Amino acid sequence: MASPFLYFADDRLSRAELTAACLDGHLVELGDAYIPADAVETAALRAGALTRLLGDTLAATHLTAAWIHGGLPQPPARHTVQRGVAHRLHVTPDRHVVYRDVAVPAADLEVIGGVRVTTPVRTMIDLARTTDAAHARAAGLLGISHPGAVEPAIVRLERGTLPHKNAALRVLRAVAADLSRGCQDDVTR
Repeated sequence: MASPFLYFADDRLSRAELTAACLDGHLVELGDAYIPADAVETAALRAGALTRLLGDTLAATHLTAAWIHGGLPQPPARHTVQRGVAHRLHVTPDRHVVYRDVAVPAADLEVIGGVRVTTPVRTMIDLARTTDAAHARAAGLLGISHPGAVEPAIVRLERGTLPHKNAALRVLRAVAADLSRGCQDDVTR
């Protein structure tokens, strides 16, 4: 069921009406939707804002999932999605979407705001395995918002055989060390 707090262009209001409501301070943009300016931005609202993009078959992954889980303050410029179902899909290419045609196992998915999103542990693994600084930073930020996901992600990587495993383990161990230092700093204050 769609959230009553989410407004999509040409659903209840036209794009012009939504823009006017933003200019008047009544609404703010949230991903591909709009929410009341005084609404608390939650994971469910962030995920629900991608309902039209993800539908019933795609899952948010990587930076998109990190944003939904609260690890990033803004949505990525290009959303990363994968199949959330076993059967093949026909996905129309879109310059705003990075599509991976590999199904995410059901155990690595959760439903938030009516759409499929990789779990924090799976998201952390995906981010750490992507070999660029933006994804590594996102893994660190996701670790701050979901500190309980760091150790399980490390354990899963240690047990598995995946491309970029060693680089990912370095990233996640650094995140764990930073979190540990942060906790020690809090205790000494």
